[in-house]
Amino acid sequence: MLRARRTIPGPPHDPVKARLLRLYRDLLRRHGPQHWWPGRSAFEIAAGAILTQHTAWTSAARAVAALRARGLLTPARLMAVPEAELAEVIRAAGTYRLKARRLRAFTEWLLVRFDGRFHGLRRAPLGPLRRELLQVSGLGPETVDAILLYAAHRPVFVADAYTRRALAGQRLLPATAGYEEARAFIEAHLPSDPALFNEFHALLVAAGKDARRELTDARSREGSSPAARRRRERQGSARARPSP
Repeated sequence: MLRARRTIPGPPHDPVKARLLRLYRDLLRRHGPQHWWPGRSAFEIAAGAILTQHTAWTSAARAVAALRARGLLTPARLMAVPEAELAEVIRAAGTYRLKARRLRAFTEWLLVRFDGRFHGLRRAPLGPLRRELLQVSGLGPETVDAILLYAAHRPVFVADAYTRRALAGQRLLPATAGYEEARAFIEAHLPSDPALFNEFHALLVAAGKDARRELTDARSREGSSPAARRRRERQGSARARPSP
């Protein structure tokens, strides 16, 4: 008598992966493809990742446009410009002297390590490459991962503040989770796909900016309501009243 055919078990179900992919699909339906990171070359994208440190992208984009207008968006041409002159070119990005130094440090590393070409960044072992980039002056984890993901198309997730707030809001990570914890969490549960990481991160940023605008608008509406005006008037009267 033949025994009943056994079911061969497949890979274990990952409920976290399912939740992350559901969040990704929801954001994609709501916001559409983001086509991020804007840039005409890998070096331009990497420069943008450095210039946008601690500033709005609109300011960094003006600095990138200034570099492009001067023909400085190749490693060799950028390194041929004195640091003080480069700083003036990227003034729009804010903290321009510091960013000029960081931009030159990365460019010098790229020239020494890979002859200024991104082909090497796309082929080198990822773990050692990321650790090496983190040793470049002025490049923290978020900047390094943005360069690796967006400029070199490597499967590294940029776990910035938008990402961490979204994961905390979905109760996937505690609100106190740091950068490396959030990065490792997403990379452990999603397919190692640069295109997926690229779009997912860009969507999280778009959703985070929308939420911040909605909060600002709500506070503005609350502040201009009749009740708020009466409250301010009472507070002003109380401050103006002389002490006994």
